Amino acid sequence: MAQKMKHTMGERLNIRFNRKIKLEFHGARLTSDGGLLAYRELDEALGLFNSASAVMNDRRTGRNIQHDMTNLLRQSVYSRLAGYEDVNDAQRLSV
Repeated sequence: MAQKMKHTMGERLNIRFNRKIKLEFHGARLTSDGGLLAYRELDEALGLFNSASAVMNDRRTGRNIQHDMTNLLRQSVYSRLAGYEDVNDAQRLSV
């Protein structure tokens, strides 16, 4: 039968554990676009894109418009801030 260890108040309890550190790289789980959150917070605080899109003339017509000018402008600017060279991926959103 195992003995129970009794500890009294003020007695030092030593805990031993494996102190080796294991480092793993999970690059596929990371994003380089995380810094854009700071730009979004700044925009939310100052209302930059809302102000800019309010003075832009939206000439699109029809029932298939899914994205408003604020979000289209935001997509274009954030893509450039993230370093995407040609930003042609966002062109489909503006139709």
